[in-house]
Amino acid sequence: MALCLFGAPLAASTAQPSDSTDLAAEPYETMPFAAEFEGAVEPLGSDLSAFDPVVPSTAVDLDSFEPPVEDATVASSLGTGIASYYGRRFHGRRTASGEPFDMHGFTAAHRTLPFGSLVRVTNPRNGRSVTVRINDRGPFVRGRTIDVSRAAAEELGMIARGHAPVELELLAP
Repeated sequence: MALCLFGAPLAASTAQPSDSTDLAAEPYETMPFAAEFEGAVEPLGSDLSAFDPVVPSTAVDLDSFEPPVEDATVASSLGTGIASYYGRRFHGRRTASGEPFDMHGFTAAHRTLPFGSLVRVTNPRNGRSVTVRINDRGPFVRGRTIDVSRAAAEELGMIARGHAPVELELLAP
């Protein structure tokens, strides 16, 4: 059977390679391509002591290394704004994330933060703060920054007025 590769016919050969062309049996120095790499690569001999690793003094033993535990309260400021709350009228309705709104949970609505983000909301008038999880979109009232659940509003001490100035911090997961 003849094969054609780039216009040149190739004939199937049944000849066995001789011992002189068996590259695995030849010593490194006599291999046909060895001259091209002369000096660039040293042949591996039976002595592998040259490959014993030299451990630098700054190396870390991964078997005994304990990574530092990051503080879960690392936060980045989102600034200040006005918070309002929503509760009884929306209890049980679907939020923008698809879960039912629970006025007794510590959740909130924000216009742009990703669902599941944890935000620390602090009322600077009384120093009280609460951590809420973003699960809805809003508020849709001009000048408001975040809508918190009724439970979060109670913790912040803003039920009587219905809104309060707040400081917002995005918590790192």
